[in-house]
Amino acid sequence: MTAPQTIPQGRSGTPPRPSLADRRPMIECRGVQKYFGDYHALRGIDLTIREGEFFSLLGPSGCGKTTLLRTIAGFEDIGSGVVLVDGKDMANVPANVRPTNMVFQSYAIFPHLTVAENVGFGLRRDPRSRAEKAAAVEEALEMVGLRGYGKRAAHALSGGQRQRVALARALILKPKVLLLDEPLSALDRKMREQMQVELIKLQRQVGITFVLVTHDQEEALVMSDRIAVMFEGQIAQLDGPEALYARPASRRVADFIGVMNFMPARILGETAEHVTVAVPGFGTVEIPARNVSRADPGDPGPSIGFRPEAATLLAANAEATGRVNGGVIDEVVYYGDMTYYDVIMDGSDAYDGIPHEVRISMRNVFGREVPDVGTRVRVSWSPGSLVLFR
Repeated sequence: MTAPQTIPQGRSGTPPRPSLADRRPMIECRGVQKYFGDYHALRGIDLTIREGEFFSLLGPSGCGKTTLLRTIAGFEDIGSGVVLVDGKDMANVPANVRPTNMVFQSYAIFPHLTVAENVGFGLRRDPRSRAEKAAAVEEALEMVGLRGYGKRAAHALSGGQRQRVALARALILKPKVLLLDEPLSALDRKMREQMQVELIKLQRQVGITFVLVTHDQEEALVMSDRIAVMFEGQIAQLDGPEALYARPASRRVADFIGVMNFMPARILGETAEHVTVAVPGFGTVEIPARNVSRADPGDPGPSIGFRPEAATLLAANAEATGRVNGGVIDEVVYYGDMTYYDVIMDGSDAYDGIPHEVRISMRNVFGREVPDVGTRVRVSWSPGSLVLFR
């Protein structure tokens, strides 16, 4: 578990891209419904994806994200609603003539062909000369960092190289939209993280709309301009990575995105600016109105949530910048760059007699003491980092 990164907009030496609000719509879904027999896979999807946007569909298995991607691609019909690409209604437009191309999870590389033959496969019926096609293949390979690989056998490539070949094969047709169905899931962690950065750079280089399907929360946070979180065929929240992470719209979204601590809360009063709550182990807290989200059906009652990095274990002589409460370390989990501490806060059992743990993350820096299980600690936190689910 690592903290989500903020990827800078624009590359060195290039002007910043226009804001999303200033870009024209590239994909529009209006009231899209999809059934598989009696199963309601997509439930009234309304969505606009902008030109040149890196957009992610994120959710658990079976939530409808891949089905939505396939309806945009034209591989699935819809029961009702409208899908537009570049302003044109895609009803009755087959997949092979839509201005989209798709990179599948399996890459679908032909092992008996060379890299160049795989990349140029979609140009078989193109009217250009053989020399022009060869030049287009070289340009596509250059784009994905495989210059000089054209004559290599496809079966001799690594997983990361096969993924690049699949990208080059999709981009050589110059689509207006590139659809990516979990393209990094087969890679090991180190290669996956490397390819995430390379995909970001590639998308900015070619300037076309990328739509990524993933179940990996961290991957979506790192790569996307905006993210649609889906559950059960519906979009639960559509937002930028930072807003999605810091201000989830519901407890279910908060629980799915990264790690979130939850504590029971009692509402004492509210104004237009804040809600006053009592939280066992934290005391009376004023939650800013912008940090109030909805609870989900079946939740036992109001609760507050905060991310592990929003609290800090204080050294013995350290001064706190926020509020301070005491507790005891119940577990220590080492992750290399980070250590996670499960802390039982003093008084956390006040409501139900059950001690509640909170998880706190601390970056491992040289010279910092790592306290053991059973150590009493001081915990510093800020009320502004808390989210109320009610």
